[in-house]
Amino acid sequence: MNRTKRKIFEISMNLFATKGYDATSIEEITSVVGVAKGTLYYHFSSKEEIFNFLIEEGMKLLQNSMSIKVATCHTLIDKLKAILLIQIKVMVKYQDFMTIVLSEILGKESRNLTCRKYVFEYIDMLENIIDESIKNR
Repeated sequence: MNRTKRKIFEISMNLFATKGYDATSIEEITSVVGVAKGTLYYHFSSKEEIFNFLIEEGMKLLQNSMSIKVATCHTLIDKLKAILLIQIKVMVKYQDFMTIVLSEILGKESRNLTCRKYVFEYIDMLENIIDESIKNR
């Protein structure tokens, strides 16, 4: 991800977390980032695309972290400890991301459905890790 796209990503995440999706405008994002609308639209076609990219990238990070950490654990207890540790770290390190996901999980808008989809995929991943560990005891 290039520097401009990363800056748009980070600023948008902060604005969505503090003000909410609906109260955040493209104009505000471009103003805070310090880029023209054309530059923003070069990287993202809409505010919705920024939001979806943010949620997708954040959930990939969480899932990849979980997969890597759990793969090194051999017992169910060690896997559960690893899962809890990663979740705590993510809650602390990525507070804005977690605020967005949790605040947008309810509702019927496409962004709400996107958040729910990723949360349920994450829960399925955790269930699979636990089920597999129990089977292999």
